Amino acid sequence: MMALQVAGGAGCVRPLLARGRRRRRAFRPPRAVASDAATTAKEEEGKVTLGGSGVAVTKLGIGAWSWGDTTYWNEFQWDDRKLKAAKGAFDASIDCGITFIDTAEVYGAGVSGAINSESLLGRFIKERQQKEQVDVAIATKFAALPWRLGRGSVISALKASLDRLGVSSVELYQLHWPGIWGNEGYLDGLGDAYEQGLVKAVGVSNYSEKRLRDAFERLKKRGVPLASNQVNYSLIYRNPEENGVKAACDELGITLIAYSPIAQGALTGKYTPENPPTGPRGRIYTPEFLTKLQPLINRIKEIGGNYGKTPTQVVLNWLVCQGNVVPIPGAKNAEQAKEFAGALGWSLTDQEVEELRSMAKEVKPVIGFPVEKL
Repeated sequence: MMALQVAGGAGCVRPLLARGRRRRRAFRPPRAVASDAATTAKEEEGKVTLGGSGVAVTKLGIGAWSWGDTTYWNEFQWDDRKLKAAKGAFDASIDCGITFIDTAEVYGAGVSGAINSESLLGRFIKERQQKEQVDVAIATKFAALPWRLGRGSVISALKASLDRLGVSSVELYQLHWPGIWGNEGYLDGLGDAYEQGLVKAVGVSNYSEKRLRDAFERLKKRGVPLASNQVNYSLIYRNPEENGVKAACDELGITLIAYSPIAQGALTGKYTPENPPTGPRGRIYTPEFLTKLQPLINRIKEIGGNYGKTPTQVVLNWLVCQGNVVPIPGAKNAEQAKEFAGALGWSLTDQEVEELRSMAKEVKPVIGFPVEKL
């Protein structure tokens, strides 16, 4: 992992130069348990520790869901222009010191497709390594598909992901969602992967408070810390605060990784009732919803103006201010990646944080499939 120097203002978080080249090797984890509280997670320059794992990542990551995707993003098509833009997003993130990248085996064209988010990330890393040494903290995920049974399925899927990524280990391996059955076996598979040095930390995603506590205890018995729970969390979608997940993460020392932290673009100020998003997002962020959202967006813009920040940077900073939260906004191009980096190196006041929270109570999107309830 490269050391970071955090720059203020709207600029990047700039990486310090790496000290020579070294190859990525399989990691042999220490025997450890999670810390007693999230507040004990040590911070170094520009980084936070994922739970009790000892793995340090940048305070903000980048989501790679859209890379190669033709089912939800990219107007249902992928071409060379979008590939170049995704590569630009990766390079800009690294240039700005954001080295934590989240992907999954089902992102892009999925596990059976030629254009897979993992494959693209692996390609981008390899191309960058040809120019300079960089250490990218990779997070990927296991898909709990109904036909996958037992702990061995986790190891098999992980090894396929490692092959697509072109690495021998990843910093974080997560269960993407709770399975219909077999979740104990999946957790045992995570523990096996950790003990075999194929991953440096393990986590879950879309887990309810009860499932999270059960997973924590099962892994703890093996001396394996549960590092993270990745859930949908933003200023206008605060289910993790309402369903006990955020409190449980804080209590158990589990990092909350926030996906959709800018509400899939709805909090950027880009969309208006007259200009709603297209595609599947348009069914959630309708003109009627965006009308209700406008007073909040206007106040976000006003606060951002006081800091020289964009609405996107304000709402990402709001999440960072919650403590024990690592947002991972999706970056489709270099401009977005650079903007995301400007969410770090400064902070909203406590009063501003609470004012935005209060205003956001008036609006909440209806998510069609709240998987954290499974």
